[in-house]
Amino acid sequence: MTGRLWGVGLGPGDPELVTVKAARLIGAADVIAFHSARHGRSIARSVAAPYLRDGQLEEHLVYPLTTETTDHPGGYQGAMDDFYADCAVRLAAHLDAGRDVVVLAEGDPLFYGSYMHMHKRLADRYPCEVVPGVTSVSAAAAVLGRPLCERDEILTVLPGTLPPDVLADRLRDTDAAAVMKLGRTFENVREAFELAGRADEAWYVERATTDAQRTAPLAEVDPESVPYFSLALLPSPINNTFTAPTPKTATDGEVTVVGLGPAGPEWMTPEVRAAIASADDLIGYGPYVDRLPDRARQRKHGSDNRVESERAAFALDLARKGSKVVVVSSGDPGVFAMASAVTEVASEPEYADIAVRVLPGMTAAQAVASRVGAPLGHDFCVLSLSDRLKPWDVIAGRLTAAAAADLVIAIYNPASKSRTWQVGATRDLLLEHRSPSTTVVIGRDVGGPGESITVTTLAELDPGQVDMRCLLLIGSSQTRTVPRPAGPLVFTPRRYPATDSDPTPGAG
Repeated sequence: MTGRLWGVGLGPGDPELVTVKAARLIGAADVIAFHSARHGRSIARSVAAPYLRDGQLEEHLVYPLTTETTDHPGGYQGAMDDFYADCAVRLAAHLDAGRDVVVLAEGDPLFYGSYMHMHKRLADRYPCEVVPGVTSVSAAAAVLGRPLCERDEILTVLPGTLPPDVLADRLRDTDAAAVMKLGRTFENVREAFELAGRADEAWYVERATTDAQRTAPLAEVDPESVPYFSLALLPSPINNTFTAPTPKTATDGEVTVVGLGPAGPEWMTPEVRAAIASADDLIGYGPYVDRLPDRARQRKHGSDNRVESERAAFALDLARKGSKVVVVSSGDPGVFAMASAVTEVASEPEYADIAVRVLPGMTAAQAVASRVGAPLGHDFCVLSLSDRLKPWDVIAGRLTAAAAADLVIAIYNPASKSRTWQVGATRDLLLEHRSPSTTVVIGRDVGGPGESITVTTLAELDPGQVDMRCLLLIGSSQTRTVPRPAGPLVFTPRRYPATDSDPTPGAG
């Protein structure tokens, strides 16, 4: 019986990204074959080294040339064809002897890999199987933390050996792209991006996932420093605002508190997307953290919604060790959310050297208001009915003051499973100062699958309709509701009517 030929993909360079199947086959093979240039150093063998065992035969396949000139009668291609034919003969001898042969391949064996030349020459004569590996394109996107493609976008993979004008034409006509085989082609590749008008979008990634990994904007790279194992990446153009991650030290740690908006990713700002993409650790209330995509290089830390101070201290401690930490909130982080908790803990002396940023997000009051028109078009205030951190007497006093001042009131946290009476109490208190016909908007799960909007009046407000996923907007005396076929239009005019005590306009 003959041996079996395996083309085994090793992934982009990190030995931990070798698949379980690849590791098993490497350890079981009789013969391990790998390529290298004439210097003899094989990246493939170094990646596979943790999975090799004593007693295995090794076939070192040394390229006769890489970029050098040759006097071979068939030129460069002729020299390489002879080389691959000779390699096939060497591997066939092992297969004929009944030995299983694993040919190591960086990345994926059939994606710009040398293994394919063995496959073409041997697969019709011997049992053969290809084990796919993580490609360098996927690795580059992962280390940048940027999607390759979204929705109906087109990804184009190109060799850097194409002429600049041909590359430029391809780059103009695609959404996202990866350009392989840099090294000595780098200047031509960068010229192509410039000709296509896309140089500012492109990123350079070198030796992704290894200890020698390097990332930078393509425009800032020194051509003399570019090795063959690098590529140029044009990520998905959706929200393509991003600062590439750099190797960190303990002094590079920071905490960024971000607002995800009230619902799905379309409510998130590009600035927040970029911060999340470049983070090492993501921290927040479990359901909010779960809204974020999983990335292999990031760690997620979800927790209960009642441990804000502990969560803030945990984030700052991680940052003190050099981590880039993002603390996530729904809506806007500065409105009844994590920005206050983080800044409060960060004000302690032990965290004085930790950088803290707050990136805003759309808050629920804005989202609910947008669904009915412009109820927040004039002066308004924002209150929370939760009495977990402040007593009800304080809440009642503030509601009374806001009602007496004739402010539109946005009410957060109106009810929960354990708080069921505050909405009714709020309605009764406001009716002491507001007309029963005052407009009330109940927004529930705005932007989510269970979104509903109810426009009612203060007298008809039913506490049974309100839960923790709701936000209430209580109009002022000036708020108007206009019936329309598509639903009522609610707005508060920008001008407030003059009173007898107001000075005459222009007087004085």
